[in-house]
Amino acid sequence: MTYETLRYEVADRILTLWLDRPENLNAFTVTMANELIDAFDRASADDDVAAIVVTGSGRAFCAGMDLSSDGNVFGLDETQRPTVADLTDRYEDAAIVDGVRDTGGRVSLAIYRCTKPVIAAINGAAVGIGATMTLPMDIRIASEHARIGFVFGRLGIVPEACSTWFLPRIVGVSKALELVFSADILKADEALAAGLVREVVPADELLPTAYALAAKFVNGRSPVATALMRQMMYRNSAQPDPAEAHRIESLAMFYASIGDGKEGVAAFREKRDADFTSQTSDMPPFYPW
Repeated sequence: MTYETLRYEVADRILTLWLDRPENLNAFTVTMANELIDAFDRASADDDVAAIVVTGSGRAFCAGMDLSSDGNVFGLDETQRPTVADLTDRYEDAAIVDGVRDTGGRVSLAIYRCTKPVIAAINGAAVGIGATMTLPMDIRIASEHARIGFVFGRLGIVPEACSTWFLPRIVGVSKALELVFSADILKADEALAAGLVREVVPADELLPTAYALAAKFVNGRSPVATALMRQMMYRNSAQPDPAEAHRIESLAMFYASIGDGKEGVAAFREKRDADFTSQTSDMPPFYPW
């Protein structure tokens, strides 16, 4: 697929995914949503990609939804009157997918189901969907120029992109509510204090820092074990009982132990680097449970 709003560049098994509408501060569109979904699903299936770094071209990460389009600027079909039942029984119907389901949420779900570690390198403004799309990414690193805002209240709308699931898990319920009620735009150091980002670095160190962290996740690591760990952490932490985690961990440990685990144990015993050969295109049969 050729992208209009993204750049997809792979080097050293790390995909850099650039939001690439710099003249519009990388403002989010329905086209960008569809391309991001394709890009994350493509990366999940690409054995040459072991980790993903997402950043913005130019001086912004993503300045939110592009509000310049005609009609419903969020791309929704105002002729419909959807119900909870519609979002259950007709979840995959084209009319619901294209006309009702939140485009940012569809992107977040693509990131959530991704089999590769995802790092957000927030180089500038990340507002609205520009902020919420980073929440299902595993780690957020901010440049000193980053500005992050959950500004929905200013527009009379609500948080989206599955952020009411992710944000409380990252910063806690009370802080999450404060962020969305206030609709403040946080400076980089304020985002760090809130627990939104891992660290703040000078602008010229942002991508090198992200790449160094990605390399740590990639080199000498089993792609299948990494994919399993990512999905286990997100899915199991949302379960009501630790026994549910035990079920999945038991299956994951079983299949890992007869796969790359054999090489890992042998390498440990022989005091050498492991040579893992698994690929995420060939996940264990219980995945994604």
